[in-house]
Amino acid sequence: MAFRQLQFPEDSVFLVTGGAGFIGSNLCEAILEMGYTVRCLDNLSTGHIENIEPFMDNPLFTFLKEDIRDLEACMKACDGVSYVLNEAAWGSVPRSIEMPLLYEEINIRGTLNMMEAARQKGVKKFVYASSSSVYGDSTVLPKKEGGEGKLLSPYALTKRTDEEYGHLYKTLYGLDTYGLRYFNVFGRRQDPNGAYAAVIPKFLKLLLAGETPTINGDGMQSRDFTYVDNVIEGNLRACLAPSEAAGEAYNIGAGGREYLIDVYRHLCEALGIEREPVYGPPRAGDIRDSNADISKAREKLGYDPSYDFRAGITEAIAWYRANL
Repeated sequence: MAFRQLQFPEDSVFLVTGGAGFIGSNLCEAILEMGYTVRCLDNLSTGHIENIEPFMDNPLFTFLKEDIRDLEACMKACDGVSYVLNEAAWGSVPRSIEMPLLYEEINIRGTLNMMEAARQKGVKKFVYASSSSVYGDSTVLPKKEGGEGKLLSPYALTKRTDEEYGHLYKTLYGLDTYGLRYFNVFGRRQDPNGAYAAVIPKFLKLLLAGETPTINGDGMQSRDFTYVDNVIEGNLRACLAPSEAAGEAYNIGAGGREYLIDVYRHLCEALGIEREPVYGPPRAGDIRDSNADISKAREKLGYDPSYDFRAGITEAIAWYRANL
């Protein structure tokens, strides 16, 4: 994987917030394998201690059970840190529609606390998770930075607000911030459980259990499904990006487009299952079609994803087969 060739100063310290979650734990693992010090902050509200248990005995790893809504905890966590990778947030468009106040508290105020702590503690780079949901009702494909539409959910609003703060913290305070607009990330350790689980792990769990998944809508909605190792690369590339590229947001996807019904059929074929899905009503707030123009990230961050959908889904299926 290309990111393993990246080099940082030997004494680099990475703080990964949300480090016990799906993306966060994969970031922790990759950075530890590269030989650098990792500090993981997570309140375990959506993350799982099982995701980081394999690292607990590593002398380069520290776990802080803290909450990004606590500014003092953020300040302590940033002490002596070189790079912050801010993955601590609540995902799920439908859940944000049910709980808008909580999303504002965690995704906006929590992220702002982390930016402020990073600024005060002299962190070199602040890389944070944004989302393709910021494109809202724009029907233009592929999605390109600057072509955002009207937002469709509180979740999308929180991510767009984070991007505005990221721009201000660069222009007003000189903190190098990089917003990464993730496009439907999937892969090992993504939680398949619960009403708000992402579609690929949910489908895989149900199919492996002999059950029939439900597709919300007609199955012809499309997504740029992005394997988690591409996201790891995007984060680490941003940490090495020039200061001139800071204060902006970047699409982090695979650059492809898969229809949901085709994804379902591919999973069935890979598992040797013949089973028609059940169709349910579309979900409020969901974007109909999404695929990423990644040319800006290529040019300014040096981002070059190693996995297309087929390569990534092969890895993911193997992991879920072994771990479910």
